Amino acid sequence: MGIKFDVFCTRTAGVFLLVLWTLALAGCSGSSSPSASVSQPGNPVGSNLTQVSSDPYTVGPGQHATEVEPHMLANGTTLVATFQTGRIAPGGATDIGWATSTDGGTTWSHGFLPGLTTGEGTGPYDAASDPAVAYDAKHGVWMIASLPLSGTSHTPAVVVSRSTDGFTWQNPVSVDPTAQSSDKNWIVCDSWASSPHYGNCYMEWDDPINSDLILMSTSTDGGLTWGVATPTANLSKGIGGQPLVQPNGTVVVPIETVVVVGQTETAFMSSFSSSDGGLSWTAPVTISNLQFHADAGGIRSGPLPSAAVDGAGTVWVVWEDCRFRSNCSTNDLVYSTSTDGVNWSAVTRVPIDDTSSTVDHFIPGIGIDPATWGAGAHVALHYYYYSQSNCTVATCQLIVGSISSANGGSTWNAPVTLTGPMLLSWLPNSQNGLMVGDYIATAFTNGVPHGVFAVASAISETTYSEAIYTGQGLTVTAAGRQLSSAGDKPRHKLSDKIEKERPEKGVIPPSPRRSRRSAK
Repeated sequence: MGIKFDVFCTRTAGVFLLVLWTLALAGCSGSSSPSASVSQPGNPVGSNLTQVSSDPYTVGPGQHATEVEPHMLANGTTLVATFQTGRIAPGGATDIGWATSTDGGTTWSHGFLPGLTTGEGTGPYDAASDPAVAYDAKHGVWMIASLPLSGTSHTPAVVVSRSTDGFTWQNPVSVDPTAQSSDKNWIVCDSWASSPHYGNCYMEWDDPINSDLILMSTSTDGGLTWGVATPTANLSKGIGGQPLVQPNGTVVVPIETVVVVGQTETAFMSSFSSSDGGLSWTAPVTISNLQFHADAGGIRSGPLPSAAVDGAGTVWVVWEDCRFRSNCSTNDLVYSTSTDGVNWSAVTRVPIDDTSSTVDHFIPGIGIDPATWGAGAHVALHYYYYSQSNCTVATCQLIVGSISSANGGSTWNAPVTLTGPMLLSWLPNSQNGLMVGDYIATAFTNGVPHGVFAVASAISETTYSEAIYTGQGLTVTAAGRQLSSAGDKPRHKLSDKIEKERPEKGVIPPSPRRSRRSAK
């Protein structure tokens, strides 16, 4: 049985930059301010945020108290989030946490997955990593997929923990008992009642021992059993795939791929798909080449995809990219869309600020209201950023922002600052840099997007203070200052050399490809 912990509460907040933040909570004491302005370092948590979990562990080798790399999914008024708890520097975490709200994000309960790790106390594995959540509407089952670790560098399995209510979680089920290595898994279920494959669930991961071979597995019984691991048609290599299901049952998987010619590696945003319920998978098609600036300060980041599907099946994929910036000096958030997973739109910049700004944007999480689509799609993004891209581990200040569009990206509302600044010295380390996570998330309930992300406060002696928060109730509205990306033209060409920053002393530097091995 899972462990149920505190219920977190806030009260109603107000309006900021014409974007309504509703943090309503019945029966909770205290008050909150409508301001979402940036705090000073040392107290970065904005009054419009709700903490949904915290790290209770003290066992080594975890860096406590830390929680990183959240994902979240909504079904009706229920939100389920998952995240690493007690990050271990060489890889993985003490356990995988969960946080669940059944009232649209007003109140939350949280706990930790059983039967997974020795740190939690009831599992066989030394650590766990890369949690992602899915919901199977046909079978009425929530699932959290994760990668258990033997030691802190070897991931011999992909597992799924199941729950029928989002509060009590079963011991994990192995997806591929024959696996010898795995990395960057993701899970989705076909919850379109009209789909010929309604109730299928799909797991994606890559095999680091086999040069990041992309693998897929399918379950038809609510995650109790899983089919044989299946590669793409051309045995492609990649990392960070995020499968999505269209209403017709087609599964589209945006993913970062790499082509190696001699000593040269070229990275692409790509996608592959299945139209037969996961029996076979196509070879990837190219969405775009990847052009990105290595984010400063030794923070762990990179151009992994964040993907979502609208109510009619159009797939959006977002990543960090510097093509619109002179000399690839900073990263924007960019996106491409597709109705079939094969033909993709031109790369478009999310106009958070001018292309002449010094702001660096990274680690996006996209969500789309499933009740909207096409030119009326309500799209929301949460992301991290530096106000100054040219900073060091001592001077970088990390901030969380959000932006939304009520018309399928034709125009965007003014961005909102949610929390920060955070100092990088407050973040735990990982084998790929200082860590808030490789991804965050946005999910909609009743037309309202909710972000979930890690927020760090100042370290007390040797104890960290990093937990998972949500910015509840960003209402997507057509009102307010509208920003358009029309007229943006790429400035950075594929032939240009990708800019790489010199690693600072004592900091694990991020690879431009995020060290495609052991990216846990």
